[in-house]
Parts: sequence; C-alpha cells; structure tokens
Amino acid sequence: MKTSFKKQRSIFLTLMAIVALYSCSNEEVAMEDPTAATLDQELTARDAQIDIATDEVNSIVETVYFNDELESTDPASRSGMSPSNFLPDCVTITTVVTATTREKTIDFGDGCELPNGNVLSGIIYMSYAKDMEAATKTISVSFENFFVNEINIAGSMSRLRQRANDANNPQSTINVDITVTWPDQSFASRLGTKVREWVAGVGSGTWGDNVYLITGSWTSTFRNGTVHSGEVVEPLRRELACLFLVSGTIDLQRNDATATLDFGDGSCDNTASLTLSNGEVLEITL
Repeated sequence: MKTSFKKQRSIFLTLMAIVALYSCSNEEVAMEDPTAATLDQELTARDAQIDIATDEVNSIVETVYFNDELESTDPASRSGMSPSNFLPDCVTITTVVTATTREKTIDFGDGCELPNGNVLSGIIYMSYAKDMEAATKTISVSFENFFVNEINIAGSMSRLRQRANDANNPQSTINVDITVTWPDQSFASRLGTKVREWVAGVGSGTWGDNVYLITGSWTSTFRNGTVHSGEVVEPLRRELACLFLVSGTIDLQRNDATATLDFGDGSCDNTASLTLSNGEVLEITL
C-alpha cells in the first residue's frame, strides 16, 4: 500500500496516540511475569519503532558527514557528485573546527518537518577527526532533548565510517547505547551494533533516491524488565523517501520464545508481519 508523505505522518502520529492510550494497561499485564516465554505484540511493535526512529538519526548523521566530506574533497575528484539536500531550511547546522576535530551541532528547534514527513526537534551533536581525507573515521553522536515525532532518544552512538567498502559504497558500523521514551513515559534501553550500507543515491544531490541496507544485532530492555533480542536475517531496506523500513526480516527472541518480524515486499506502508514459532502470523502496526 503506497501512501503520501503527509498521510504517512498522519497515520504515524495517530498510531502513537493509540499506543500511548493503551500501553500502560498492557505493560502492567506484562509486568506480572517479564520472564514469560512469549513475544508481546505491543513490545515487538515498539522495538520496531526504535529501529525506525534511530535509522532516521543515522540518515541525518550520514547526510551531514557526507556533505562535509564532499566539500573537503578536491573538486576534480568528485566524479560529478553533489551534496545531499535532504535537510530543510528549518535545520540549523553549526560547525566548530578545532586543532584536531570537527564539532557539528544539528539543531531542529522546537519542531522541523523533514521531506519524508517525520517531525524532529532538539539537537544532535557530532564529533569526528578534522582530517576529511581518511579512509575510515570514527563519528561520535549524542543528543539533547531530541525527538523523532513524539519519541525521545537519549544516549550515544559511535560509528566507524568507511569512505568506501568492497562494493565502493559508504558504510558505517554503528554501536548504539540509547534510551528511548514514548509519550506515556514508558521506555526501553537499546544496546547493539548495526552495519549500514548506502547502496543507492550516493552523491546524486537529491534525497528521494537514497537507499540503505542494514544488518546487525541488538537487545532492547523495556520498563518492565522484558528483554527482546534481535538479529537481522535478511538486510533491512530503508528508502529515505519512506517513513518506514520497506523490507527485510529480523529474528526476535524473548527467553525461549522466538519469532520472525518481516517488514514486507518493498511497499511503503506502516505494517509488518510477526510469525511466531508455532506458525501463527500476527500483523504489527509500526
């Protein structure tokens, strides 16, 4: 099912309001036995929401770094590549160059809508070595009062960024240590590592053709003590023009319970399917 950017945003915010209304009672039930060998639909949906929100952050960090890298490259060797125009004018980017580092402040103010319909607020901080010719670079990322729509992200990310992998694509290995909080004040911590390859749209100068493939594994610990472990089986596909992941599968585990979360066939929609170990298939609203 294809949806417009405005409609996607409306659907997303409505779903978040519904989650906020019912999540407290659902989590109270889950708190009765957080070690039970079952996979909760709601917590699975929230786990997926963490993936979607943090991937928006990764897209922004990659875009800002790539533009910085391109501007520092000899024009004769740019091979026709152009900076990305993904971030709108409501974003303020400040750069402070020290003797050894570049410090970036990406300020979304009280609310800034991206071209794909996501509304961000607060600040992302980036820090990396001054040398822009390096083949690899460690980029430190942190947050100040930062929200993707109504989801707050706090903590840090560290990414080892390769200028070009074996396929000649930019690639980042991202270590995540964050806490995500929803409007009803329920929260989850996330620890893990993802590898994110930029496979299409590199240097095109537009944002709608940018595509990323994501692999990795992680654990999410929710407010009630429930722990979900996830590992990507089929690479997750993120098309920047869509609010959601459009394809790929994740194997999930909670104690002895296992399931597979499938983001679909490439269509831009707000649903995924959860297949339990007994073969039952449930629809997950993202």
